[in-house]
Amino acid sequence: MKESPDSLRDDEWMPLTGHLGELRKRIIYCLIVFTLGLAGGLFGAQPLFNYLVAAAPTRHLHLNAFSPWDAIGLYMKFAFVISFVLAIPHTMFQLWSFVRPALGKQEQRATLRYVPWALILFLVGLTFSYFVVFPMAFLFTEKMTDNMGLAQTYGVMAYFSFLFNILLPISLLFELPIIVLFLSRIGILNPRILKKARKIAWFVLILIGVMVTPPDAISDMLVAVPLLLLYEFSVLLSNVAYSKRMQMRENEG
Repeated sequence: MKESPDSLRDDEWMPLTGHLGELRKRIIYCLIVFTLGLAGGLFGAQPLFNYLVAAAPTRHLHLNAFSPWDAIGLYMKFAFVISFVLAIPHTMFQLWSFVRPALGKQEQRATLRYVPWALILFLVGLTFSYFVVFPMAFLFTEKMTDNMGLAQTYGVMAYFSFLFNILLPISLLFELPIIVLFLSRIGILNPRILKKARKIAWFVLILIGVMVTPPDAISDMLVAVPLLLLYEFSVLLSNVAYSKRMQMRENEG
């Protein structure tokens, strides 16, 4: 007996609705962990604030509050950053759990190893951006302020917005190798796609390097070159991961 069009449509949409339901569940788990981290981040905000002020790249840093909401807003910003960092491994685990049914047993074990590396690479990027990029950018702006004869009066929100706007984008870019490796291992990316996108990727990374550093060639190179090396390293990892995936598929076949 021939099936009706309506029954065919139901059969076709069931897998999609199942995936959407699973994705929604994973997103809810991530939001719960992020919310718990946000509550914990409120307790870590003050120590982190004290450390960053004490370790500022200048001895003449005097922060001021220009609004009654500055202190509250800063507390929430620190709590958000702390929660974001702590939630990275859990988010990667939820992503792995979402795609796990489509992976073979060997692929499941292999990709699960990438979860802790997501946090490690983020911390490496955070260290590089804080101890290399941020001091260059801040000292350049301070020098320009002195040259123009302006009083250095910094608002606390403006100072930490400047800090986080440098730290977070660069730290996230350091996640590129592990993301590319993961997507290549599950078959979404392959080296051919990355090689075709090389010119665009290089342009974007160089643009980011120029935007977050002072306008001089040495500073631009100190940031842009590591980012370009990260991309090329990602291409190399993609090549290795994709080759292993193809080999595993052939062995299973």
